[in-house]
Order: sequence, then C-alpha cells, then structure tokens
Amino acid sequence: MKLFLQKPNINQQSSISVSGSKSETNRLLLLRALYPNLEIENISNSDDSEVMSKALNSQFTIHNSQIIDVHHAGTAMRFLTAYFSIQQSKEVILTGSSRMKERPIKILVDALRQLGAEITYEENEGFPPLRITGRKITKNRVSLPANVSSQYISALLLIAPKLENGLELVLEGEITSIPYIKMTLALLNEIGIETSFEGNVIKVKPFSLFPFPFSLCVESDWSSASYWYSIVALSVIGTQITLSSYKQNSLQGDSALAEIYKDFGVETVFNDDNSITILKQTSHKSQILKYELNNCPDIAQTIAVTCLGLGINCDLSGLHTLKIKETDRLQALKNEMEKFGATVTIDNDSLSLVSLPLGELKRAASIATYQDHRMAMAFAPLALKTNINIEEAEVVSKSYPDFWNDLKKVGFQISESV
Repeated sequence: MKLFLQKPNINQQSSISVSGSKSETNRLLLLRALYPNLEIENISNSDDSEVMSKALNSQFTIHNSQIIDVHHAGTAMRFLTAYFSIQQSKEVILTGSSRMKERPIKILVDALRQLGAEITYEENEGFPPLRITGRKITKNRVSLPANVSSQYISALLLIAPKLENGLELVLEGEITSIPYIKMTLALLNEIGIETSFEGNVIKVKPFSLFPFPFSLCVESDWSSASYWYSIVALSVIGTQITLSSYKQNSLQGDSALAEIYKDFGVETVFNDDNSITILKQTSHKSQILKYELNNCPDIAQTIAVTCLGLGINCDLSGLHTLKIKETDRLQALKNEMEKFGATVTIDNDSLSLVSLPLGELKRAASIATYQDHRMAMAFAPLALKTNINIEEAEVVSKSYPDFWNDLKKVGFQISESV
C-alpha cells in the first residue's frame, strides 16, 4: 500500500493515545509465561507483541516439533531463543522472514550453549532458523560481547530467575544500549527478583512463583512518541500535542527525546494524569546538531529527518546497531534523504547530514521503506514541508498500527496512491 501525504493544516491543540511500549510489553510477556500469576495492563498492540504473545501460547505441533515463525520481529527472535532453551523436553524450530534469516544471532546462541542449552542451526551457521531442545540449565556463569545488541543481554536476564542457580553475566567490551538493559533489570526488580549491576557484571538470583496475582502497567512507547516530537518541531510556534501515558522517570532510553528536542524549540510538560504535552515554543537555535545515540539508536531516523525538514545539519554517532535492524537503516536513511537534495555521509557507526536551507527541499517522488516501520514513520512528518508518497505504508503495524489514523486526527491529509 502506497500512501500520499499532502501538506496538512495541523490542529494546534490535539490529544493522542499511544499504546504500551513494545519493549516493555515483550519483556513482560516472557515473564508472564514464566510466572503465570503476573498480570499486564496497557499491552502494546504492535505486530511484534502479537507475534511474541502467539509464540508463547502456541500449541501447534508439526512432526513432534513446533515451528514458530516470528516474521520480522527481532526482539521476539532473541527473547524466544532464550525462553525455549529452558522449556524442558520441548523442541521448537524458531524461524522468521528472509530478512530475519540474515540477522545474526550467534553471540546469543554461543552464550546459551555455554550455559548448557541445546541449539543447532537449521540453515546458515550463526543465523536463524534455529532448532532448540529445551533443557534444565544448572550452570550459572556466562560471558558475551556487549557491544552488538542489548537484546542478547536482556534475553539472558529474562530467563535468569528461572535457572536453578540464577545467573552471573559478564559483559565484554563497551556496553551498548544500556537503558534497555536497565529496563529489563528494573522490570525484574518490580516483580521482586533480586539483581545487581556492578561494573561489567550482572547478577540475577533465582526466583520462584508469586504467591498471589501481581499486576504491572506498561508505559506508552517513547519510540512512537518520537514522530509526534518531529511533527511538533516541524510545525509553527504554538503547536502542541498531548500524548498518554508517560512517566517522567521512564525506564525507556528513548525518553531522551524530551531533552534532545529542546534543541528544536520543543518543550515537554509532564502532566498529573501521566500524559505529556509537547509544545513548539521557539525556533531552533543551532544550524548544526551533534548527538551520541548509543543509548537510544531507535530515534536516530526521526532526529535525522527532523533536521532535514528544518534545514539543520547534524552529526549522529553511536549507531552501529542500526545496520542489523529490519534493514541497514544507515544506508536506507542516506538513500531517502538524498532524494530531497541533502548530502549524507555514513560509516559503520555514524551519519552526517548536510541539509538544504529551510524551505528549499527538493520534492521526493516517493519514499521507500525497506520493510522497516521506522522508515515509514520517521519520514511522514516531512509532509509538513512537502507532499510525499510513502511506499509499503502498512509496515507501521510492526510497532504502531494506529499511526496513519492518528495522523489524520491531527489534520494530516492521507490518501491511497497508485
């Protein structure tokens, strides 16, 4: 589906309800599978969370093995690899889309094997699909490189309290996306599991069943909020949008948005009802912005496109994980921003953008999305500056199924294009 977005007249005061964080939801869904007395409120309605939930509840058996297809859901692939490793006497084949079969998982598999897990590769060494035979794991110490993906680390931490002797996890090298690791540990702590994180060593103690039902409410997704920050930044002074429901002491690394978007003249007000109001108060002050995004790489696309729309140059670093996402996001950003006349330089870790002056954007006939939800949503706010087409627009369902409808609510004019 291709959508045509015309330059909108934004309602200057709008309210949007954003569903629960995909990151928190997927962690809690796995914990609920391990501890059935856990109840979850405000679950994400994203494709990834639906895939995760379905996999954890799957009862379909083929040739004595369950075949579980996570499609494009990278978080589900990593978390479920760990989860099924400890499901004793149960065998699954964990597979996904053609792109998923290109996304490396060797670091996690090697760590699980160190602990005693039984995992084999069905096709290419180091990549899904995987055949996993659940076993009782008694070893409790493992090490792994920490500079590739925090999801490998979180996958191990989530199963750690169910291991007979808990887990001592030694992180090697520079640690990437620390907020996501801290999110996992905080959720474990909230349900009563003891953890420690000192230096490069994380320890998790074993934990038995809850004696009674325990409920947690998922905070709304800050990654999804990023597109609204971009919309407000690209709008006239005085525009404000209220989003529910967010916490000032959020566990999500992408909550850095509130501070970063001050550079674009956008202020964040945390309201008493757990909503936030984002307000365009002033014009941006700087013509070049520099951000190190190692702790929040998922908002890099949004920030880059905001800079493009405002005629700001930027240097973004800490982006090495973007090359192994749904697509090579650095190359995809370069390809699409250059359609507007920008000059973009990338390497394995960074992106440098030289924008055209404000108001001189070339018109891009169509934006390719590369089966990546964040490409579609990051570029949508540019409709405030020029009419655009978004290809494969349905891809947003991976994390934010209501995105296009929510844009219409605030005044975007959206129609299907041929």
